Amino acid sequence: MTTTFPDVSISTERLVLRPFESADVPACTEMMNDEMVTAWTAAPHPFSSSDAAKWVGRTAPAERREGRGIVFAVTEFLTQRLVGTVRLHDTDWHILAAHAEYVTAPWARGEGYATESMLALAQWLFRDRKFERLELRTAADNTAAQQVAQKIGCISEGVLRNAWIARTQTEDGGWTDIRTDLIVWSLLPEDLEGVGDQLADAGGYASGYADWR
Repeated sequence: MTTTFPDVSISTERLVLRPFESADVPACTEMMNDEMVTAWTAAPHPFSSSDAAKWVGRTAPAERREGRGIVFAVTEFLTQRLVGTVRLHDTDWHILAAHAEYVTAPWARGEGYATESMLALAQWLFRDRKFERLELRTAADNTAAQQVAQKIGCISEGVLRNAWIARTQTEDGGWTDIRTDLIVWSLLPEDLEGVGDQLADAGGYASGYADWR
């Protein structure tokens, strides 16, 4: 049984999903220090260039190599600018299921890139890799991430109560942890019917990412 994803890139009309490269470190550092990303992910804050270099050079490649999933840098086709990242993790090779997470850079929001990249990831997972289930989890107050899930055809399955720690800014500009619920979404191959090329705009910025170290 295959237990690793191939080392591939995925192209859409506007985007290229590819492995991270060392040249991505500065943009990755800036993206992960955005306040919305800080709020909804468990990434270190502040996110240093050393954190980004470790993610790009070690953590992300190991995700694929060790069979846990795969990480893509999302870049614009024309400019090659980094506009986000999408990731499969907690892959179950027996039942052919995986969890998905994404982050969209602040300079790329409002372009529908989160929807486009997540849909491309799902189509590749189902059509090329023959998987049967994709799962997303979004914080209860992260409405932008929920909109992305809905627009790619996900079905809400329920709520995991008090299951995530988000962050909120304090009056002095610092950050403090807050507990929140997680909404569980699923996508099956048949859910993509009718979604196809209809990529609606989405302002999503982040969903998940618990292990950026």
